[in-house]
Order: sequence, then structure tokens, then C-alpha cells
Amino acid sequence: MTGFQLALASGALLGLGVALAIWAAVPAHPDLADALDRLTPPTRRPTAGAADGAGPTRQERLGLWARQRLPRSVWLRTPAADLAILRKTDAQFFGEKVLYAVLGLAIPPLLTGFFALLGLTLPALVPAGATLGLGVGMFFLPDYNARDDAKKARAEFTRALSAYIDLVALERNSGSGARQAMENAAAVGDSWVFRRIGEELARSRYGGHGPWDGLAGLGDELALPDLADLGDIMRIAGDEDAKVYTQLRARAASMRSAMLSAELTQANVVEERMYIPASFLGVVFLALLIAPSILRLLTGTP
Repeated sequence: MTGFQLALASGALLGLGVALAIWAAVPAHPDLADALDRLTPPTRRPTAGAADGAGPTRQERLGLWARQRLPRSVWLRTPAADLAILRKTDAQFFGEKVLYAVLGLAIPPLLTGFFALLGLTLPALVPAGATLGLGVGMFFLPDYNARDDAKKARAEFTRALSAYIDLVALERNSGSGARQAMENAAAVGDSWVFRRIGEELARSRYGGHGPWDGLAGLGDELALPDLADLGDIMRIAGDEDAKVYTQLRARAASMRSAMLSAELTQANVVEERMYIPASFLGVVFLALLIAPSILRLLTGTP
């Protein structure tokens, strides 16, 4: 590193330190919505660890600290529905983002030091740009992970929900009431989807409101319209004592048909992607065939 680069890096660090000191000393103007969120008790259902009485983890404590210290604009948008279906709190999500960002900021300096031990000197702008870019990129990596995991969880929830609707229809056809049919059907399965529905039905019983209201609220919270539609169908059955067997079976059949169409579409996309390696191999084979002729033309040899 030359003297000019060293002076440039020292000046940048000094300017950053002065800017941070001024930013910390200037009185902040808190966002009203952010302040109300911090003062309002959490309403998210506790996770398994919290339900067992265990305290917050280091990641959750880090997320709570970051949420209180960093401005609301840093987080951009919190995927509340994705976190709800994954049973993750905001503190866990924010802590994961901070950990990923710190990891991204630490990797380029470590690699730069490793290259320096090997005798390879990089310009100062290269590790600085890599540090900033990797830190910002890994800060938003948990958003992509949460979105992808939530998409898979919703697909699994929809598959299990179609089976649950069939079970509710059979319970209703055997003469069970609306609540009894929904609770008996939820007790049949042992997957996390059936347990989640059973927890919501038990909460509605203890809360003194209809089970269809609980399912509709859960569908809105998890961004699952099919669950809200089931709540609407069962509300009709509870209010008017109507025969909903046919409607429930039709709803389950339409859900399975939609899932089959989505899987066929995904299979077609994968099949089209498989043509790319085959086409590339064909191009390589043709290049090997015509390469000798082209070399003879270029060198002028017979």
C-alpha cells in the first residue's frame, strides 16, 4: 500500500468517525409508528422455546438491540406473514440480519489479510468496495431466505389443508357439529399444519369466539386465502346449520387441481432448463469437429 492510499484510507476512517460522532450527538426525531411498536407489548404467538419458559437467545437479544438502536428505514419492510408461518419473531429476524451483515463485513478484510501473507497486495478500493457490497448484500440475505422458506411452508400447508378439508367434510357428513368436526379433523393428523390448526381452534374455544373466525384470522396472518375460505364455509354451516359436505369436497378438489397445475408448470420449467446443457454439449461437439479444419485454413497447411 502506497503512502497516498494509506493517507486516503486514514482520512476516510477519520471522516467516518467524525460523521458517526455527530450523528450520535444530534437529537433524533423518532418515527411515531416505530416508537409505538417499541412501547406496545408483543402480540406474536410465542415460539416453542418461549413457550417452554426459556429466555431469549443471543440472536434475539441482538435483534432487540438493533431494532431499538437503528432507524426504522434501515429494515425497509418486515415480512410479517412469512415470519408468522415460519414461527419466527421479529427479534430473531433482525438478529439474523445483523449477524449476516457482520459476517459480510468481516470476510473481505480476512481475505485481504490472507492474500497479504501470500504476498499479494490489492488496491485499497478493492477490499473497501467488497466489504461494503458484501455487507449490504448479506444484510438482505435473510429476507430472501425467509421468503423462500415461507413459500415452501405455504405449499406444504396447502397440501395438508386439502386433506384437512376432506376430513372436516367426512365429520360433517357423519353428523358432527361445525366445531366438533373441525376439532376432530385437526386431531387426526400429527404434522405441524394440523397442530397449528388445532392450536387456533383451541384458542378460539378458550376465547369464546367461533372457530371459523380463528381460521379466518390465521389465514390472514399467514397469507393463506384457502384457510380463510374454509372459515367462511364453516361459518355458513355454523350460522345456518347448512349441509356443506359438497362445498367442502369441491373446495378440496379445486385446491388439489390448482396444486397439480402448479407442479406441472414447474416441471415444464425444469424440463426446458434441461435442454440448455444438452445444447451446450452439442455446440462443444461441433466445435471439436470443425476445429481442425479451421486451424488448417488459418495456418495454410494442406
